[in-house]
Amino acid sequence: MPSLIKSSATETALRAALKAEGYRLSRIRGNGETGVDVLATRRGKSVHIEVIGFKSSGPARAKDFMQSFFRAVSRIKDGATRCVIALPSRWANGFPQRVKQYGRAWGRIGRAFPELEIWLVDARTHTYSPKKWNSWLDGKP
Repeated sequence: MPSLIKSSATETALRAALKAEGYRLSRIRGNGETGVDVLATRRGKSVHIEVIGFKSSGPARAKDFMQSFFRAVSRIKDGATRCVIALPSRWANGFPQRVKQYGRAWGRIGRAFPELEIWLVDARTHTYSPKKWNSWLDGKP
């Protein structure tokens, strides 16, 4: 499935932004290598980040999102206190509908996993917008 925005572009932009903020970053993983995509550490605090792109197919995007969710929360077993799904800012266009589709379940997930965050990454400007999972509930993150 073709990607409109590749996960590698998202990761490169996010790494640049985090490095500029003084984070130490894990090495870039090889294709097919398991483990967290980015481990960012600053002032003794770590952020475990799973990165996805933006595919042209809606069902493929949904699959990527669900897989990244499970990968992100699985980092809790590694001691993660911040579990991030980082995705291209273009995802913001569909998030209100996604949250509405899942209804009350969205809020329950956020309460069950207070570590969970969604970061929107702009690959053009190398910036990101960190949001807690449940900040999407009001439709205006």
